[in-house]
Amino acid sequence: MTYSHDALVVGAGLSGLRAAIELAKGHDVAILTKVHPLRSHSVAAQGGINASIGEDDSWESHAFDTVKGADYLADQDVVELLAKGAPGAVIENEQWGTAFSRTDDGRIAQRPFGGAAFPRTCYAADRTGHNLLHTTFEQAMRLGIKIYEEWFVTSIVRKDNRVCGLTAFDIATGQIQPFLAKAVILATGGFGRVYGRSTNAIINTGDGCALALSAGVGLKDMEFVQFHPTTLFGSSILITEGARGEGGYLLNKSGERFMEGYAPEKMELAPRDIVARGIQKEINEGRGFEGSYVHLDLTHLGKEKILERLPGIREISIHFAGIDPIEEPIPVQPGQHYSMGGIDCDKNGETSLPGLFAVGETSCMSVHGANRLGGNSLLETLVFGPIVGRAVAGYLKKAEEPCLQTAEDEAFAVRERIQAMVMRETGDSVAIIRNEMKGTMDRLVGVFREPKDLDEALIVLRNLRQRFIGVALGDCDERFNYTLIRALELENMLELAEAIAMGALLREESRGAHWRLDYPERDDKRFLKHTVVTREDGELKVSYKDVNLGMFEVKERTY
Repeated sequence: MTYSHDALVVGAGLSGLRAAIELAKGHDVAILTKVHPLRSHSVAAQGGINASIGEDDSWESHAFDTVKGADYLADQDVVELLAKGAPGAVIENEQWGTAFSRTDDGRIAQRPFGGAAFPRTCYAADRTGHNLLHTTFEQAMRLGIKIYEEWFVTSIVRKDNRVCGLTAFDIATGQIQPFLAKAVILATGGFGRVYGRSTNAIINTGDGCALALSAGVGLKDMEFVQFHPTTLFGSSILITEGARGEGGYLLNKSGERFMEGYAPEKMELAPRDIVARGIQKEINEGRGFEGSYVHLDLTHLGKEKILERLPGIREISIHFAGIDPIEEPIPVQPGQHYSMGGIDCDKNGETSLPGLFAVGETSCMSVHGANRLGGNSLLETLVFGPIVGRAVAGYLKKAEEPCLQTAEDEAFAVRERIQAMVMRETGDSVAIIRNEMKGTMDRLVGVFREPKDLDEALIVLRNLRQRFIGVALGDCDERFNYTLIRALELENMLELAEAIAMGALLREESRGAHWRLDYPERDDKRFLKHTVVTREDGELKVSYKDVNLGMFEVKERTY
């Protein structure tokens, strides 16, 4: 069976849904997702969404904070689109029915977030992503957008240097089917599960990035991986920046608010990269608790404020750490959280392959540069979702009809490859290779980086990729074969892990979330550039491209 639509969106989080909503106004668009849309990782975003709707705030101030927070690696024309589009995106979702927290006079409430000059982060208690995703999903349902749930996309189909569809694995039946389309939008989210200590859902395996790389499209700025400063010790569950935005303190084992030594003006509300390094340094130098974590103290906020604004954080702390933050501080440590890098595309989501677009965390436009400010990721999905949707609509007007034979041939080739993997009786374990990859990334490609560690990481990761070629799945059923899904996800992650480590080794400077112990200074002469990783003859290659500068001069970054 062959499925056919004008355009296909891969991923049903906020960015995928919002792009599809825009396209559905005049085109036959469908979404493929490996989980139910309401299980997309957008639902886990806690703290809020930025918009300059305060009386004294402005889009220019929002844009400057974003560029400075990005350590000047963000493309400033893209940042301008983000900041200008922010108020409209928030108000649109509010009018759709999102239940934002309110001030006493009925306005959308805003809280302070790291690196921001104003309290511009709109929030729904500490469940902002949950509320936004449900509201946006309702709009997709209202429009009758076709959603293929529990389908895993296995390849992009291309002919004559253009997209003509994709192939996908129906998890319920075990069948691989071709899909025809003039355009494909990749909106699969991040690749945090490359790491062991991560706030990301199990589904965040970088599938879109791997699909693009296999289709000949480059990945940009992969070495810039954000480590959230505050994840729950022992489980790596996210403890929102909103906890610090509401006035929480970070304390070492001596009871000191140590951020005074790292960002004296902003303290706990410095950008995430600075706070994460501050926490990690306290731990590394023996000032953490049990050599592993610091305390996030909310006790002084009082019961009423915690119950009103941080109810989810209280529940998480009680259920997963046995701690009530009304009475005790929360043990926290940095953990992988977000991917600034992703598919190399422009501000309209267009890639180097005609008909292939990207949006959201799986893309790299680059709006976040070397470090994303909290509150800008939810915003990115809702600002650029419609922008990319309109760009695809324009492309469809001139696009050629897709080739059925090419799609069917690709589906046959994918079936053969996967069948060989399923039938293999002996070989390495997926779980063992996956755990070795995660441990390697945690240990060698973390908050602080140095060349000997990165060299070792590359050796290990390349060896793991070779071992994966002979992986064996063991006994598994054809239907709902999640053993196979985990293997295909691991194949994707191994290549992305190598791209991260390669970019980190070759970038001999410290900028944003990428911190080299042997090169502790930012080097604008050599590295005010984007890293681009491509696959050539089966090998990953690195090149560089200029950053789009603009209204803000590149300056020293202090807080």
